[in-house]
Amino acid sequence: MDILFKNARVITMDDARPVLEDAFVGIKGRKIEYVGNSEPEGEIKRVIDARGKVLMPGIVNTHTHVPMTLFRGLSDDCELDVWLREHIWPAEDKLTSESVRAGTELAVAEMIASGTTSFSDSYFFVDAIADVALSSGIRANLSRSIVGDGENFDAMPSVSEAKELFSRIHMADGGRLRADASIHAEYTSETKCRQRVAEMARERGQILQIHTSESRSEHENCIAKYGKTPAGQFLAEGLFEGTRPLLAHCCYITENDMEIIKSAGGSVAHCPVSNLKLASGIAPVPAMLNKGVNVGLATDGVASNNSTDMFEEIKLAAVLHKGISENPTAVNAYTALRMATVNGALAQGRNDCGRIKEGFDADVIMLDFDRPHLIPCHNVASNAVYAARGSDVVMTMVAGKVLYENGVFTTIDIERAKASIKA
Repeated sequence: MDILFKNARVITMDDARPVLEDAFVGIKGRKIEYVGNSEPEGEIKRVIDARGKVLMPGIVNTHTHVPMTLFRGLSDDCELDVWLREHIWPAEDKLTSESVRAGTELAVAEMIASGTTSFSDSYFFVDAIADVALSSGIRANLSRSIVGDGENFDAMPSVSEAKELFSRIHMADGGRLRADASIHAEYTSETKCRQRVAEMARERGQILQIHTSESRSEHENCIAKYGKTPAGQFLAEGLFEGTRPLLAHCCYITENDMEIIKSAGGSVAHCPVSNLKLASGIAPVPAMLNKGVNVGLATDGVASNNSTDMFEEIKLAAVLHKGISENPTAVNAYTALRMATVNGALAQGRNDCGRIKEGFDADVIMLDFDRPHLIPCHNVASNAVYAARGSDVVMTMVAGKVLYENGVFTTIDIERAKASIKA
């Protein structure tokens, strides 16, 4: 055994035994080999005393645009359309591969330090994003977002980039990196383009990422144009067939849309902070969960969130839906944690992540529960949701490799990364 955690409180996300006290968790290679309350036998290379700490599965951020770390605070307090067209898109026109690499490295460092072990991303200059994901050790589903009318589809540079990304990184390092397909949104593409992207996804067995019903205007304009909601139109175009869609936002989806997503084996990335900050709306998460839709959590890009701290999303997802429904049980603490771990992993097509369980990938984070704001701890899962912060993470491990421990990054030169942004 390579690493053994002892004396740990463990949020396993294994429904058969969701929380363990005074537990042992053993890591061998890339996998979790042992979880239990008795000390395992055999040679152990490193023992970590986790007394006063909590172990839980690494957090999955199901919708990001990581290079947008460069735009943190660039355009706050704007509504979505103005934010995009007058501020973000002009700034993105100035990006280069080098600047995207710098923004990605800082974003990945921020994620690792706050407990995110895997993320789903759609952007451009994807080679630069892939370089950082590969070298940093984080887990990622990367995609090249495609826009346009679909004319001369095969000659589009974005299509070439998407195909090259798949050839280069799909299933790299034992599946740690995967290449998804991506359509930016209904309002930035036409039917022919969307169908060709979906065709690519089916041929390659890829997940299809799409922004869907993020704003009221997007949703209503689609109905005015096609007589269908975005999800309904995507279904009519055949986009969901064999693509396991991952739909970001879904603030205005209908009950019929929920049935469509569920039937397609799709997932939704809920981005509560970004959606509230842009006044885009609030996704009907309790209704989706009650319908059996798989819902994960996400930050969206830092330009519309200002942080990649997924603990903010976990707490907000739990309290937001209580408030608007006037029902304190609408999204309970364990459900919020499940959205951030198990559900997120499933949204990425990763059935062996998201739990601390024998045989699962060793994506594990450790939080220091000996801090004033986490004392006392009457319920460890509730404390993780309602009191913990990303800054409480003291260790982040992906596939059995420690990427961050007690403020030290093992795979990222953080001072160089910060300097590259300031340059």
